[in-house]
Amino acid sequence: MPRRVFVTGMGIVSGLGIGLEETLSSLKNSRSGIGKIKYLDTVHDLPCAEVPLSEMEMKHLLDIPADKIVTRTALMAILAAKEALQNSRFPVKEGYRIAFINGTTVGGMEKSELYYFDFLENDTRNDYIEAHDCGSLTETIADYFGAFSYVSTPSTACSSAANAIVLGMNLIENRLVDAAVVGGSECITKFHLNGFNSLMILDKEPCRPFDATRAGLNLGEGAAFLVLEPEELCSQRGVEPLCRVSGYGNACDAYHQTASSPEGKGAALAMKKALEMSGIDSYSVNYINAHGTGTSNNDESEGRAIMSVFGDHIPPVSSTKGLTGHTTSAAGGVEAVISILAMLYRFIPANVNFRNQMPELSFSPVAEMVENVDLKHVLSNSFGFGGNNTSVIFSKE
Repeated sequence: MPRRVFVTGMGIVSGLGIGLEETLSSLKNSRSGIGKIKYLDTVHDLPCAEVPLSEMEMKHLLDIPADKIVTRTALMAILAAKEALQNSRFPVKEGYRIAFINGTTVGGMEKSELYYFDFLENDTRNDYIEAHDCGSLTETIADYFGAFSYVSTPSTACSSAANAIVLGMNLIENRLVDAAVVGGSECITKFHLNGFNSLMILDKEPCRPFDATRAGLNLGEGAAFLVLEPEELCSQRGVEPLCRVSGYGNACDAYHQTASSPEGKGAALAMKKALEMSGIDSYSVNYINAHGTGTSNNDESEGRAIMSVFGDHIPPVSSTKGLTGHTTSAAGGVEAVISILAMLYRFIPANVNFRNQMPELSFSPVAEMVENVDLKHVLSNSFGFGGNNTSVIFSKE
């Protein structure tokens, strides 16, 4: 019989704020973190959702020396993972086999792109080359805690953090580790901004997922992690779990390098796999936190996938990217935490800026935050370039 695995702690930083408390307040007040770029040095005037701290401010919070090379992506991850471990009260120094799995794609690129010309002309900044690599970045985060026996770095674009959850589940279910800290971290880089801009999918105004007039996404940055533990360890430690990870599914339709299939075949298959594993039917899902990027392709594709899976009984759906921006590789972690907060505090986050029904879809997203709702099962979608689609179901048990 499969092991039952629970979430016992969470941590998050994003444009919504630092930590669970600020994040919850922003969600319940539909307060968006999207605004003018402050920390990234760029010529573009495009709305983004940055974590509201400088690197020096993050180093100060973490007691990291100012001259130590730690990238922005790593600093955000350390803040979020530290909160998750504190929230779970997990005794990391007591001999447990703990995995640390961090989904990221750009790693420490924001430093290597900053010092690119130094690399070409001299050797004064070469130490930053090592900090660029995604695996090295995860090792830097893990070294801060000095407590992990297994470290891994899924890199599947915007489904990276969701796949970190899947990998952590697999490790626990197969008794390869005792517990896992899973999620992802990603900062905004010039590569991000210029790359998405070249694809012509960045909105110059605040994004409006699932709106007929949607014109693209707004980039965001952040980090979020969950602490996963099997049922017997929760009992041994005497902790009250936040929720259970009851199902997950991954499917890669490989339709296009950057676009989802028009019918959302891979997305539908990922959701169906998650439902099958959870043992619940589609009627039992009380809320879907959609990938919902605000691009023409994603929202129609994902919407059609939801319709094909849920038919005439589509639960409330919202994308929270109008609040957080698209945190890319960290999105699966950020939106997992948001989904669990919604379950715990009995509300459905708003799909902000929605005004106009998409004619292709039979449903509209939740335009205004809804309170006092009983959410027993919530589904979080994270879909990446190349058609790598992951869905995770969290259940209140």
